[in-house]
Amino acid sequence: MNWFNKMERKYGKYAIKNLPLYIAIIYAFGFLFQSFKPEWACFVTLNPYAILHGQVWRLVSWILVPESSMNIFFVLIFLFFYYSIGKNLEIAWGRFAFNFFFFSGIILTVIGSFVLFGYFEIFNSSYVQAYNTYYMVRGECTKAMGGAWFYYDLASNFSTYYLNLSIFLAYAITYPNMRVLLFFLIPIKVKILGIIYVCVLAYNIAMSFVSGFHIGIISLVSIGSSLLNVLIFYLILRKGKKRFKEIKRQKEFQKKVKEASTPVSNIRHKCSICGRTDVSNPELTFRYCSKCNGNYEYCNEHLFSHKHIE
Repeated sequence: MNWFNKMERKYGKYAIKNLPLYIAIIYAFGFLFQSFKPEWACFVTLNPYAILHGQVWRLVSWILVPESSMNIFFVLIFLFFYYSIGKNLEIAWGRFAFNFFFFSGIILTVIGSFVLFGYFEIFNSSYVQAYNTYYMVRGECTKAMGGAWFYYDLASNFSTYYLNLSIFLAYAITYPNMRVLLFFLIPIKVKILGIIYVCVLAYNIAMSFVSGFHIGIISLVSIGSSLLNVLIFYLILRKGKKRFKEIKRQKEFQKKVKEASTPVSNIRHKCSICGRTDVSNPELTFRYCSKCNGNYEYCNEHLFSHKHIE
C-alpha cells in the first residue's frame, strides 16, 4: 500500500470528482448514438490495426460503444444500477482509488488488444490473411478497417461489457452481503452473483479453447486483460484493509455529524434495524415491510433479512 498511498498523496488532487456520473453520461451518449446510427460503432471500436493506421481516437472512443441493444427501459435501469454501485465504491474507497480502478481497467483493456494484435501479426499472420480472404465483406465497416476484416471482428471482443463487469465484481468484493433483486423478484447476495459470473466466464474461456486454439487465446486475453484490474484491486484491498476501514470510519463520522445537524423534520426514512436514514446514507433505498405488524421501515440491506415483528 505504500506506493498506492504515495500516488494518492501526489496525484489525488487530479482525481475526477463524481466519476460514476460521468461514466453514466458517456454510456447514455453511446446508447443514443447506437439507436440512431448503429454503423457508427465501426469507426470507434478498439482496433489496434486501425489505431496504428492513424485512427488514434479509438484508444478512448471504444468506451462509447454500448454493451448490447436495449430498449429505453432497460437502458435507464442499467445506467442507474452502474451509477449506484460506482458511487458506493467511490464512497467506500475514496475518489482517487475509484479513479485508479476504472482507468486502470481501460488501460489494461487497451494493452490486451495490442497483445492480441502482436500475437497474430508476429506468430499467426497466415491465419489473419486466410480469415480476411474468407470474409470478403463489403460495406462501411470493411472500408473503415481498410479491408482488414479480422481486426474488426477482433475489436468486438474488447467492449465495455467486461469493464462494467469488473466494476460489479469489485462491488461484490466490497459489499459481499448486499442484496439485489434478480429479475426484479428474487433477492440474492451480490457475492453469489459474482461467483456465478466468474464461473460462467471460466466456462466460456474453456469452451473457446475447445472451439479452437486461436479462439481460446482471443477469449482468454480479452477477458483476462479487462478483468485484471479486479485482481489488482483485490490485492490492494487485502493489504490495505486498515486504510479502507479508516476511510469508512471517516465517512460514517461525517454522516453522523451531518445527521446530527439536520432537523428531524427533514429525515423522511429511517431503518428500524441499523438506524441509518436517507440523510446519513442517501445511496440506500428504504421500504416498509408488509409482513411486520406496524409501520416498520428498513433499508435495502435489512429489508429481506430482518425478523418480522408480530
